[in-house]
Amino acid sequence: GIIMDEKIDVGNLMQRVRELEEKVEQLRLSRRVLMYLIEKIEKEKLCFLTKLEKENNRLHQDNCRYAHRLLRKNSKIIELQSKLENYSTESSPAEI
Repeated sequence: GIIMDEKIDVGNLMQRVRELEEKVEQLRLSRRVLMYLIEKIEKEKLCFLTKLEKENNRLHQDNCRYAHRLLRKNSKIIELQSKLENYSTESSPAEI
């Protein structure tokens, strides 16, 4: 009767404890895997952001160089237009 029930209960409880310990170990393993994946994703994100920052800086420098070239070309055009106007007024026939 009672002694057999207690042995069965203890046996069941010990089996349940083993099952729960296995689940805890699986959870620990899953947590380690998740932490590894999070770490890997963070590293990849940092690498990607670094590449984007470098590309952004490169594009900014290219844009500045292009703007300076445009300013120089614009100055040259203005200079040539001025020379052309001066040439036109100097070489125009005098009115009689």
